[in-house]
Amino acid sequence: MGQEATCEARLGKQASRGRALLETKELLFRGDFRVVVPFAEMTAVSADAAALKVTWRGGTLTLKLGSAAARWAEKIRNPPSRLDKLGVKPGMAVALVAARGELGGDDDLAGFVEELTTRGAKLLKGAKAMADADLIFLVVDEKADLKALPKLVATLRPDGGIWTLRPKGSAALVGAGEADVRNAARAAGLVDVKVASFSDKRTAEKFVVPVAKRAAPRAAKK
Repeated sequence: MGQEATCEARLGKQASRGRALLETKELLFRGDFRVVVPFAEMTAVSADAAALKVTWRGGTLTLKLGSAAARWAEKIRNPPSRLDKLGVKPGMAVALVAARGELGGDDDLAGFVEELTTRGAKLLKGAKAMADADLIFLVVDEKADLKALPKLVATLRPDGGIWTLRPKGSAALVGAGEADVRNAARAAGLVDVKVASFSDKRTAEKFVVPVAKRAAPRAAKK
């Protein structure tokens, strides 16, 4: 979700000012003490005009978030789906691309295709079809896979976006890391606008063509 706030926190007898982060599956606080509270372990979530309170087996964590408390509580109770985070809407033209032409054997990607179909997105196939893409998802496992970016930029609608799906954590050290992806995207004329957790294995990062460099939008083909 990417929500952050500087606030006062209390957990039992511990109190500190620090940084609270609301992620996709967990709530974190970093100050004089640190704590991670997975959504799945929360037994109670409440908020008032001053603070957010979450209870789990580690106790009750109180974050003085002010007016943001109710909003954070709602996001914890009803977290956005993966497609919500990635901005996929019904009827959107979407392409899922593996630079080496292989998508099989990856449960993350198989499940993603099913989610796209269920939402009513139009899955594009072939270079010509991708000329109408609203969103392109590029699977990146090695640095060499990033060579596909310039061609994909050429097929993207001017107001569309390209999401790279790269390995996260230690896997990125032998594959394509954050710096590799961003450098390649910038070289292809893109700017990064958003990062999201795609799965336990992959990080998604969205890139777009800068507004000042966009050509006039093409009419969608019928």
